[in-house]
Amino acid sequence: MRFKSPLLLAALVSSASFAAPAPQVAVSSFNQLAQPLPFPYDEHADAKLVVAAAQTRALHEGKLLIIDLGGNWCGDCRVLAGTMALPELHAFVEKHYVVVMVDVGRFDKNLSIPAHYGLGRPKGVPALLIINPKTNNIINQDHTEALADARQMSPQALADWLARWTN
Repeated sequence: MRFKSPLLLAALVSSASFAAPAPQVAVSSFNQLAQPLPFPYDEHADAKLVVAAAQTRALHEGKLLIIDLGGNWCGDCRVLAGTMALPELHAFVEKHYVVVMVDVGRFDKNLSIPAHYGLGRPKGVPALLIINPKTNNIINQDHTEALADARQMSPQALADWLARWTN
């Protein structure tokens, strides 16, 4: 496509969101993750309190907020947590995000968290809400449940997905 106006081209380029490049993960299979896989969700945490604290931290640090809705019973949730613990991905996530884990039980706990963002009960987990802490809006509105089948992806595909939302 050719732009007749250099100003229009400049405006489009400056308004575009460019994701940070994803780190290259060292493992090619989830079987290579440290075992046992983590149980990442605190089943006794006050979800509203930890989300509010994480959002404040994200705002002060200039990072995006990830609210990871899931349960320790969920294999896909544990695979995602194990993949995010890989040193190269962990460093990337720490640079761009503040992550808070919210236990939704068997889809019967802490549902006020997704409801606060205008979402209903997740159909699958993990469900990741990527929040701009300045506006309190979901950035990945139509992709919150994209990782519910994380085990069908690869570790690199998970890293690529997380990188997609950064800027």
